Amino acid sequence: MSTTYLWLALLMGAVTYPWRALPLLAPGMHRLPRVAQEYFRLVGPAVLAALAAVNTFVTIDARRHPSPHVGIEWLAVGLCVALVAARRPLLVGLVAAALVAAGARALGLA
Repeated sequence: MSTTYLWLALLMGAVTYPWRALPLLAPGMHRLPRVAQEYFRLVGPAVLAALAAVNTFVTIDARRHPSPHVGIEWLAVGLCVALVAARRPLLVGLVAAALVAAGARALGLA
């Protein structure tokens, strides 16, 4: 088993975490202009959306060439977006999407 992806995940976390944690750690964030507060509040979901888009819509073949992908992931991401838009908590949408994808894979549909 290769640890290349583990190091990549740790590097990505180290690069993106400060932006996601800034609103929680910086004193006086509540005094910033509303536009800045919205920006910092939406950085985390934007990062997750970018990761979901890459992993949902593109697949890489054995020759390392990207190609479009259509699968159960589209349904899972759509469900996540719909739940988050309707209910607001991101965790609910992520758990529902993970359950849909895992269930489909367990049943051999994906």
